This record gives sequence, structure tokens and C-alpha cells, in this order.
Amino acid sequence: MRIPTTGGRGRFTFALLIVAVPLLLALLGPLFAGESGPRAASFTAGGGHWAGTDFVGRDVWRQVLLGGRPVVLAALAATALAYAVALPLGLLGALTHRRWLEELVMRPLDILLAVPSLLVILLVAAVLTPGAGGLALLVALVNIPDAARTVRAAAAEAAASPAVEALRMQGETWWRTAVGYVGRSALRTLAADAGVRLTGVLYLVATAAFLGVGAEPDAADWAVMVDRNRTGMFVQPWAVALPAVLIMALTMGTNLLCDAALDRSGPRQRPGRAPRPERGSRRHRASRPGPAPDPLPTDATAAGPGRSEKSHA
Repeated sequence: MRIPTTGGRGRFTFALLIVAVPLLLALLGPLFAGESGPRAASFTAGGGHWAGTDFVGRDVWRQVLLGGRPVVLAALAATALAYAVALPLGLLGALTHRRWLEELVMRPLDILLAVPSLLVILLVAAVLTPGAGGLALLVALVNIPDAARTVRAAAAEAAASPAVEALRMQGETWWRTAVGYVGRSALRTLAADAGVRLTGVLYLVATAAFLGVGAEPDAADWAVMVDRNRTGMFVQPWAVALPAVLIMALTMGTNLLCDAALDRSGPRQRPGRAPRPERGSRRHRASRPGPAPDPLPTDATAAGPGRSEKSHA
């Protein structure tokens, strides 16, 4: 009998709706932004601007439609680049039998991990002038050490199992052993980490843009909008509230979506009932009815007829 999964499906749908709103605005918003009209007074409402105007008199809704794509694309690209480097490094550290190779791979990452991420971005930005692509590379760079250690920790138990030794003795390639067995064993842990990491990457991208790294001071960017319009927050709150709520919905919805996806992919069973043993298992064989064992011999029967008569005498 199939178990209904209405709660899990409802949670997944709710998370998908939350994350879909900022994603659709970010990806499709520039197509519907239209041409920029004449500028009005700063921090005013009405006059054809249903969300008001920003600090230089531009339409806030048009800026919201244009400002999501840099944040979302930079965060997704930085997360993908971080895992593209961290996955082989973490799997190599977990599968290698050479201690010196593991130290050579992991110790430089520990040094980079000790430096605060935002400090690294600001130091590089003080020397160079990164654009949106440079900001994605910087954010990916500061996330590689933590992601690599997470991959190594998640894959260490599977890498030490007898199945990996059997695959090596069969002559399987390193890549197939690492990805086909060890990587699949750590998939749930890495999927949960990806949701949390994307939230941290969004925070870093938004904070860097808030500080002027990777974005122009008057660029159409959700983080820049929060920074530049905060002086008129009590006069025209939509200029700050709209981009801030969209960033928050994107981060919260991503976490909820990953949690709901992991819950849906996990094993389910009826509450209050133990799982049914598989046919042929030890527990199944023990539960099968069989012939009753012979009764234990009593003292009289075990002693034999001669001893029995002697004992009676």
C-alpha cells in the first residue's frame, strides 16, 4: 500500500513558490522592464510610479526588474565554480592512501580558510577592480576550502569501506570509484551543504555589492538598491523593502527547497510499524515456522533402563 506524501509535497511546493518569485524576476525581469522614462523627484510615490522612485528619481519597479540578474547569476556561478574545484580535491583527500598527498592538498586550503572571506574580497578589490564575473570568481575562491573539507568529511566513511577496496582490486578507475560509489554515498550530505552554501554565497555577493565591489554605485542591483536607498527608507520604504524581501526570499526559499527535496528522496515507512524483513534475510529465516525441536530427555530416560531400575531399587 502506498503511503500518502501530502505533507512532503506541500512543503516542496511551498518552497518552490517562494524561490520561484525572485528567480523569475531575476531571469525574466529585464525582458519586461521597458524603456526608462523621465526621472522624477527623489523618494516620491505616485506620478505613474506605483512603487515610487529611488534616490535619483528612477522608477523603483523598473530597477527591481533589472537588478536581480547580477545577484542571482553571480551567486549561482560562484557556487558551481566552488564545487567544481572542491569535489575533486575533497574526493582525492578522502581516497588517497598517501599521507603526504593528503597534506599537500588540504593544508593550503586550511590556511585560506583561516582568513575571513569578506576580508579576502576587499583586499583583492583594493588592488584590482573586479566586475560581476570577477566577483563570482572571488566568492568561489573563498568558498573552495570549506566546501573541500565538507566533501572530504562526507566521503571519508564511504572511502574506508570494503566496497572501495573491492572496486580497486577489480581494476576500476579512480574516477568511477570516486564519483560512482563514494560520491553517491555522500550525495545527501552534499545536497544539504549546497543549499546552505548558496545562502552564504548570496550573502557574500550582496554584501560585496553593498560595499561597491563588483557593481557600480548607481547600478541596477538589488544589493546596491538597499545600500543607496537606505537614507530614504522612512520616506519611501518600497525602494529598500522590495529588493531586501526578494533577497531574503531567495535565500530562505533555497534552504527550504533543499530540505524538502531531501525529505522527499529519503526512505519512508508507516509510523508505528517496523519495516518488513526481506525474503531470504536472517530475520526472515528466523521468523519462518519450522518443525518443533525434540523434547529434552528427562533424567529417567537419559539414564537408561538399567540405571532406572537401580535408582528405583
